[in-house]
Amino acid sequence: MREQLLKIIEKNSRIDLKELAVILGVEEAAIIEELQKCEAEGVICGYHTMIDWDKVGVEKVSALIEVRVTPQRGQGFDKIAERIYKYPEVNAVYLISGGYDLLVSLEGKTLREVSAFVSDKLSTLDTVISTATHFILKKYKDHGTILEKKYEDTREKVTP
Repeated sequence: MREQLLKIIEKNSRIDLKELAVILGVEEAAIIEELQKCEAEGVICGYHTMIDWDKVGVEKVSALIEVRVTPQRGQGFDKIAERIYKYPEVNAVYLISGGYDLLVSLEGKTLREVSAFVSDKLSTLDTVISTATHFILKKYKDHGTILEKKYEDTREKVTP
């Protein structure tokens, strides 16, 4: 039940608990208990709302920064990742394979603000060797959700 429950709430954390109980074929109390266990164990790390800020008229610049670092002896990449994710601008930090070591996701108000973060804060860290910044120009799908639905012609086809 746990895996099914987690898959459902990962897509829709606002689903009604009664509906969830019906889908999973268990009592609502069992759902509540399992959710509390998952939260206590750190399996559920948080609940988030995804917002399309463009539709609200709020200007935001999102970027992905690839970071190449020198890992610290005895700590690997964890210490530098921790230093980076503590910055409030940073949304996420991932250890990745390939030519770079870390992928940093962040947001700022302007391109200049993001660039200043990279040059003044990120690039100046002693273990950072190099960075590559990629600005996100448009989001099509995020966290499994398609953000811009294509127009579907719902008219009936008429044939002679």
